[in-house]
Amino acid sequence: MKKNVTLSLLMVSMAVFGQSKEDSIQFNRISTEILNNGKGYLELKDLTKNIGNRLSGSQAYEKSVQWAEQKLRDAGADKVWLQEVMIPVWVRGNESLHIKTADGQWKKLKMLSLGNSEGTGGKDVLGEMIMVRSLEEYDQLPASQVKDKIVFFNYPFNQSHVQTFISYREAGAYRRSAANLTAQKGGKFAIIRSLSSAFDDVPHTGNMRYDDNISKVPAVTIGNTTADELEALLKNKKVTAKLNSNCGMKGEKLSHSVIGEITGKKDQSVIVVGGHLDSWDVGEGAHDDGAGIVQSIEVLRTFKKLGIQNNHTIRVVCFANEENGTKGGKQYGKTAKESNEKHLFAIESDAGGFSPRGISLEMDDKNRNQIQSWTSLFLPYGVYNFEGKYSGSDIAPLHEMGVPTAELVPDPQRYFDIHHTEEDTFEKVNRRELLLGAAVMTQLIYMIDKNW
Repeated sequence: MKKNVTLSLLMVSMAVFGQSKEDSIQFNRISTEILNNGKGYLELKDLTKNIGNRLSGSQAYEKSVQWAEQKLRDAGADKVWLQEVMIPVWVRGNESLHIKTADGQWKKLKMLSLGNSEGTGGKDVLGEMIMVRSLEEYDQLPASQVKDKIVFFNYPFNQSHVQTFISYREAGAYRRSAANLTAQKGGKFAIIRSLSSAFDDVPHTGNMRYDDNISKVPAVTIGNTTADELEALLKNKKVTAKLNSNCGMKGEKLSHSVIGEITGKKDQSVIVVGGHLDSWDVGEGAHDDGAGIVQSIEVLRTFKKLGIQNNHTIRVVCFANEENGTKGGKQYGKTAKESNEKHLFAIESDAGGFSPRGISLEMDDKNRNQIQSWTSLFLPYGVYNFEGKYSGSDIAPLHEMGVPTAELVPDPQRYFDIHHTEEDTFEKVNRRELLLGAAVMTQLIYMIDKNW
């Protein structure tokens, strides 16, 4: 009798939250289809090896626009179009960083200019280096100690956090602000230790920004090994550094996000699934964010392949310019608002193509509780973490409009070893991990479409 009562309560609970045995069967169908027949891995190889890195404004990015348009058509989208976006154009050019050794010779260091940084105009800029370990330490330095110096912000990635994105956010303050802080006190340029969890000498680039009415001094990044070597040198003697770089902003140009959808059978309220098509200009942009692009296209393909009759319009958005401007996401949100187009939900994949471990939910408690009630459906696929309360930057404008948003949460332990580096290549992506992420996104979209 007790067993029957428990079973009855479980059935009632499943019915209340829109969960049934049929859903479990559909989850299995989705996973089986994608793991056996998914095209995302081969499409990622095509994108990374035949186009490569895709910095906004580059010819490679424009090639990727054509690529994404065709892949969405191949996946069975009912409608595919390009959304115009004005994007900033930043060019790296030649660059080098040297320090003077004890014998008076110049030693070249591995480095990358930070994205959107201005350079030295191809001229050598040199000076004595000073080091600080924190923003607080720098704040206490008088301007007289910084003037005409090179400031080395030696803040290490905090290895204590199990959730590496917490460490990344903490260290991100240095990447964003180093140039402005250096310029405020008259320094010549800034060097930061990379936002990297790896014990190697690979520099990680990434976006920085200049405040208004402050001189635009260059900002560069170095790998962890070089940072440790500089720290040791600076303990014992003065170090002179020399930078020569040709990077800088080159205005704006018209470009595009790529959008494809399958029309809803019940109504045309929109469910968005997406990633960003651009990448930095080093590596191949495989995990960041080629993975999110091919996973999103896989969602659409799977709905079509399995003949799932979607109630609402399922729309894949390949956003432009996430890395150094987020203009694609802003334009998409602006257009959605102006057209008064109803959006039910949006999810982004922009944390790598590693094994999915959770879904972060940025929404009200009612919607959050409903999705969390589906946890038992996701557990067989290794997905258990629904505690996060953030979502991707490209869908932030939708969230500001009141749309419930989410982000796929892959295992985070390896991502910041390769993030924004020459190491972010196709070879670092595992086929099953990538496709399992696509399966989980498809499963979630299936449940949202059925129940919302």
